Amino acid sequence: MKNRKITQQDYLKAHRKASREEEIALHGKPIGLRPEVHRSRKTYNRKKEKAGIPKILPFFLPIKVSEGCHNS
Repeated sequence: MKNRKITQQDYLKAHRKASREEEIALHGKPIGLRPEVHRSRKTYNRKKEKAGIPKILPFFLPIKVSEGCHNS
């Protein structure tokens, strides 16, 4: 019989496995670390529009600034 030492890697591996099994027993399925849904940047997001992020127009609109008359 060998006298095997338990390394830190072995301990972490066993702990992760036990934690995962406990999570599955609690919730009935594995739960990810980031449960939020990945959203595409291209889709319309009303909150972003309201936050003031400017919408990029597909064309350029020149703005003409006229100087006012100064009566002296």
